Amino acid sequence: MDYEKQRRIVPWRFVFPIRICTSVISIETTLTNSWLLDEFLRAFCWFRTARAAFEFGRTYVVRPKGKHQATVVWLHGLGDNGSNWSQLLETLPLPNIKWICPTSPTQPISLFGGFPTTAWFDVGELSEDAPDDFDGLDASATHVANLLSTEPADIKLGVGGFSMGAATALYSAISYVQGKYENGNPYPANLSAVVGLSGWLPCSKVLPKRMEGAVEAATRAESLPILLCHGKVDDVVLHKFGEKSSRSLNSVGFRDVTFKSYERLGHFTVPEEMDVVCSWLSSKLGLDGS
Repeated sequence: MDYEKQRRIVPWRFVFPIRICTSVISIETTLTNSWLLDEFLRAFCWFRTARAAFEFGRTYVVRPKGKHQATVVWLHGLGDNGSNWSQLLETLPLPNIKWICPTSPTQPISLFGGFPTTAWFDVGELSEDAPDDFDGLDASATHVANLLSTEPADIKLGVGGFSMGAATALYSAISYVQGKYENGNPYPANLSAVVGLSGWLPCSKVLPKRMEGAVEAATRAESLPILLCHGKVDDVVLHKFGEKSSRSLNSVGFRDVTFKSYERLGHFTVPEEMDVVCSWLSSKLGLDGS
C-alpha cells in the first residue's frame, strides 16, 4: 500500500477517543432509569480512575524482503494500533529490515478525562512538560526490549515511533544508555538506532541529574544515533517540543542527534519525511540493500 495514501491515518485515530466520549455523553442523557444510570456512571467512573493492567495488543511483523540485517520495533501513536504502521512500513525501500509493530495496552488516559484508548503510557498533555508516567513507560520499554530479545546476535536493533510512540522510543534510548529502567531493572537490549517522528522526550526534567557522573552511560550516549523529525505546523505535539527534545539530548551527552524540521507538516507523516528515515537508517545501520 502506498504510504502517500496512508499518511493521514494517524490524525483520524488520534481524535477517535474524543468522538467516543461525545457518544458516551449522549448515551448518558438518554438513560431515564435511575438504577441503570447509577450503574452506568459507576462503570464509567471506574474507567476514569482504574489503571488498566498492561495487556499489550496484537503485534504485526513485516518480514525483510532481502538479507536480514536489522530489526526495528516501531511504535504507533495515541489511539492507533500496530496494523496501520505495519502497512506503511512494508512499502518502504528497506529490504534488510524486519519491522515489529506492537499494539499498546488499552488504558484510561488523563488527556481524555480518563476514557480508555490504546496508549503506551498515561498522559495529561502531549508535550515534554507533562508529568511522566514511569510505570507505563517502564512497562512499554520493557515490552519493546522483550520483542528485540529473541533476535539473532548478529542483527542490529533499533526502535522508532510516531508521537507517543516516539516518546516511548526515546525513553527506550534513555533506558539503554543508563542500563536500567526507572524501576531499577536492567535494560537488556543493545540499541543501534532510534527514530522519533512528531514526538517528545519524557523524563527530560530529571535526565541531567541522572546522567551526571555516569561514565558508562555517557559513553553509550555519545555513540547512539538518534533521528528526530517534526512538522512546524504540528498542532498536537508542538514543534518547539521536538526542538527542545533535541537540545535536551545534546546537553546530556548525546552527540549523534539529527533534528529535521518540515515547513508544512502537521501531526502526520509525508513521503519526504519517510525518505529521510530510510536514508538515515540505511546509513546508521550499515544496510547493503540486497
